[in-house]
Amino acid sequence: MDMSRIAAQGLVLLGCGKMGSAMLAGWLSEGLPASSVWVIEPYPSDWLRAQGVHLNETLPGEPAIVLVAVKPQMMVDALPGLQILGGGRTLFVSVAAGTPIGTYEEILGDATPIIRAMPNTPAAIGRGITALIGNTYASEEHLDLADGLLAAVGQTVRLDNEGQMDAVTGVSGSGPAYVFHLIETLAAAGEAQGLPAALSMQLARATVAGAGALAESAEESPCQLRVNVTSPNGTTQAALEVLMHETQGFPDLLHRAVSAATERSKELSRG
Repeated sequence: MDMSRIAAQGLVLLGCGKMGSAMLAGWLSEGLPASSVWVIEPYPSDWLRAQGVHLNETLPGEPAIVLVAVKPQMMVDALPGLQILGGGRTLFVSVAAGTPIGTYEEILGDATPIIRAMPNTPAAIGRGITALIGNTYASEEHLDLADGLLAAVGQTVRLDNEGQMDAVTGVSGSGPAYVFHLIETLAAAGEAQGLPAALSMQLARATVAGAGALAESAEESPCQLRVNVTSPNGTTQAALEVLMHETQGFPDLLHRAVSAATERSKELSRG
């Protein structure tokens, strides 16, 4: 991340809830001076108050970046006050779900460099993944700058077009909730087979977390990892015959779930 440029011109964080706080913590730990950060947040946490940033103060004239992290329903009230920063000298990066680039261009002006990003909740522990797409005025340098900022909370990927953002929402944006529900139901299934509730939950949590870490670090594909653990006519195969059933297992269920999330994302983006 180009700390020197950001430190010299300043960074504005519009909204500092869980996602904003996670990003801010990452930037500060990487050496961004607190004195270079302006935060606009009507309900600041005690943690935020203690960081030494400019909190709800007059903004600098030409900050390097404005990062928009307010809830989508607050966008209409929050953005007009930043119109003076539109026009090209300041990069706007949005992590607000469901708000298309066109909405920002209408408020800030067509010539404003704007990058739309979709992080997910594991960003809170630095294990997120964020997809980015810029408008016509967002240069490669702008994308690199946004990459550096968002890398503070996990991996980043770049999209070919904004239309892909709805599917990203369905896979990685909403995806953590699917995994949390898997843990819930796996624990409940273990309890149904006679395990104490606390033990079954501990087993389910550790199993899903461990398998995810292995899938991310292993050279083999998830498919091969599945094959590796499946002995012919063994216990895992018995379970997979249920889970991999074409019409009653994971393939159909997850396709329908991701499709539903993707379609809802499209509806929200249309307003």
